[in-house]
Amino acid sequence: MSNILITGATGFIGSFIVEEALRQGMNVWAAVRKTSSKAYLKDPRIHLTELNLNDKEELKHQLRGLHFDYVVHAAGVTKSLHASDFAKTNTEGTRHLAEALTELQMPLRKFVFISSLSIFGPVHEEQPYQEITEDDQPQPNTAYGRSKLAAEELLAEIPGLPYVILRPTGVYGPRERDYFMMVKSIRSHTDFAVGFKPQVITFVFVTDVVQAVFLALDHGKCGRKYFLSDGCEYSSRTFSDLVRQELGNPWLLRIKAPIWLLRVITFCGEWVGRLTGKVTALNNDKYHIMKQRNWRCDIRPAREELGYVPKVQLAEGVRLTVAWYRERNFKF
Repeated sequence: MSNILITGATGFIGSFIVEEALRQGMNVWAAVRKTSSKAYLKDPRIHLTELNLNDKEELKHQLRGLHFDYVVHAAGVTKSLHASDFAKTNTEGTRHLAEALTELQMPLRKFVFISSLSIFGPVHEEQPYQEITEDDQPQPNTAYGRSKLAAEELLAEIPGLPYVILRPTGVYGPRERDYFMMVKSIRSHTDFAVGFKPQVITFVFVTDVVQAVFLALDHGKCGRKYFLSDGCEYSSRTFSDLVRQELGNPWLLRIKAPIWLLRVITFCGEWVGRLTGKVTALNNDKYHIMKQRNWRCDIRPAREELGYVPKVQLAEGVRLTVAWYRERNFKF
């Protein structure tokens, strides 16, 4: 029976990875923090372990004596008050984990790192928008994207690490928080979009990301990097229409604001966050994400090399997600 360590196990994607690993009969170690909710880690078969990714020596002490065949590194910061926190967790935390495992001579078969399409930034923004491919030059325009790119680069520098990188586009599904904001907004009769230049967006349902993780563990090529989406392209209007339909078609005020107004809103949101000490979704990174017009990506390598086949298209994914929110009375 294989042993697997999953970081970020209390989070949105990580908790689904834990469930699939259990389903496949693996011995599962879930890396957690003391302050994290363990609401999705109730199965008694899960070995909960506290790991300090900020300190390599302490991390080595915590890992010593354990044996893992596989590691899935899904831990990371997606929102923060300070840009330095992204580098501290997403970049240096990844370095500490990878170096600790190799220095302990952990006989890993595979180390899968969950990166992000956002490392590429506004590539191919001219129309018609081209797919972002692995041959394109990354130009991240968010602190989050820069930290993930730096993490990718340092993994390549660690001798003998059998790593595979996954770069999902916007991941959604039950337990997700950012898209939930849009669902709440539409439920409250407002659909807010920005920019008058056409925007092509892409999605991937959380269970399809999980599918790719286990395909990568099984036969992903070491050193390879794979984009993940559901294979389709959408407009923001398509997504909001599907959400509205699942909510029973409430009346809706559609607001399309210019980019400069979004810049003002996120600038204010950033400063309010710093003054209150609370992370807000309306921040500088959010501005660049919403401003970006092209989110197309080439998933052919994932299809051909991993055997990745997206199983959940947007209409079904929105239905499943909204149903999950409804079950919890939209209190999330």
